[in-house]
Order: sequence, then C-alpha cells, then structure tokens
Amino acid sequence: MKFNKNNKLIIVFALGIFLTACGPVEGEESITAVGSSALQPLVEAAGEQYGSENFGKFINVQGGGSGTGLGQIAADAVDIGNSDIFAEEKSGIDSSKLVDHRVAVVGITPIVTPGVGITNISLEDLGKVFTGEITNWKELGGKDLPITVLNRSSGSGTRATFDRWVLPEGKKSMVTQEQESSGTVRQIVGSTPGTISYVAFSYVDDTVKALSIDGVKPTDENVKKNKWTIWSYEHMYTNGEPTGLTKDFLDYILSDEIQDSLIGVLGYIPTNKMEFERDAEGNTTEVPKKEKQESNE
Repeated sequence: MKFNKNNKLIIVFALGIFLTACGPVEGEESITAVGSSALQPLVEAAGEQYGSENFGKFINVQGGGSGTGLGQIAADAVDIGNSDIFAEEKSGIDSSKLVDHRVAVVGITPIVTPGVGITNISLEDLGKVFTGEITNWKELGGKDLPITVLNRSSGSGTRATFDRWVLPEGKKSMVTQEQESSGTVRQIVGSTPGTISYVAFSYVDDTVKALSIDGVKPTDENVKKNKWTIWSYEHMYTNGEPTGLTKDFLDYILSDEIQDSLIGVLGYIPTNKMEFERDAEGNTTEVPKKEKQESNE
C-alpha cells in the first residue's frame, strides 16, 4: 500500500483519538496558579524550568490581579493564589484559612512616556498627579504637555501598594482609565505622549522612563534598605498547608537554586536579602543583624 499525504493525516488523526481515549499519561500532574500580574513572569519562568526538570509535571499560570488570586484561593478553586498584598488587606477574604509563602520582593516605580521633561518627582507631587491636583508636566518643570494618568484596576495588588505608599492618607486616586495588565500599562505609557502610570521594576524597559522620587532612584539596593518605600512582598497563598505537586513547586521556588538565580535575573529581590521587613499593617522594621548574616551564609 502506498502512503500519500491523506493517508498520513488519517493515521495521525486516528492516533490522536487513540491517545485521547487512553486518557492522560501515567504520572502526569498539573496545578494552577492565578493572580498577580507583577508576580506572573516569575511563576511562569519557574514553572517552565520546573517542568523541564520534572517530566510530566505542569504548572499552569494565569494573571487576573491579586484580588482574583486571593478570591480564587479563598474559594479553593485553584492550587495557588498569587498576590502583591497580604490577604489581610483584602476585604471579604478569610485569611485565617490561607497559608502565606513569600517568594520574593518587588519594587514598584512610576513610569512616564519618554520626553515629558522630568526624571525626578517629589512624593508629594506624585500624589497630587494621581489625585488630579497637578495636570500639566510644566507644573513639575517639564514640557507644556497635559498629564494623562493611567491606573491599574481596583483589584490590582500593584495599585493597592502604590496607593498605600504614595497617596496622602484619606485621599483617593482620580477617576481615570484603568488596565488589568502590567504589560498593557507599559505599552500604553510608552506610546502615548504625556502618560504616567506605575509598574513593578521587572516591567521597566527602554520604551518607558522610570522616575526617581525625592532624588532616590528605583533600584533593588534602595528597596533593600527601605530608601525606596514603594515595595511589596510577592505572596503565593495556599488554602491550608500545601501538599503534593503544590508543595514541591513552592519548595522549588523558595530553594537556593531559584532564589539565587532566577529571582534576580527577572527583576525581583530575594526576601533574604532585605534589610527591612513589613507586616500586614504596613509597619516596617529593620531585620536584626544576626538574621541578615544567617540569611547570607
């Protein structure tokens, strides 16, 4: 019998039906992590690396924002809920049932379209820009150009962190366009003259300009020393203590192999490199020197 193109397609199709009927290959496992878009690049990269080292193990990663991640894990609808904020900060979430795994620290910086005419802004003025009190870049020493404010969606942990450490107490951000994705925010800011928003350090590239605040640059070193105050932990929450593949993957992300390599490469900061720590109420305290030395050994 001669095999032409159609014969081959029929064989491939039939083989696909046979494999589907047989069900999943023995030993295959998968888990799903949902939530923070700021944390998404790290979990995706770690998941791909973990999968390549552990045949038949799959880590499915989805965004949606910290609010989605916390809501989904609280409902026990996913295996891991990724968040930029503590579960205690999110209303409607019973944090007592959740277990917090802090896998990294992320700095968050205001970004603007290149060419607005400034590279530094005071924290006070930054707050006024987002509350709508300052509306033109010339008011800040820049070009005579209207300021377009772009916000993250209300369920975003990045927004919650930014608002908490930038806006004056009792003040709310002006009503403006909102976006769920950090990548989309970067794209809009980079291509729309006069626009300002904010993203995790890991999303900053040559298409946008990160601003210094009160002369302090948005760098990892300044975050570690708490000189740059707009930062948060990257949390991976589980509903109860993790088991099976979920536990193995979390152990993998928290391992020295990942903490000492992938974390930094992707623009995050290992938690054991921080010289300060925070609690859910926002209280910041210096890490005792003994703990610093032990974490660096």
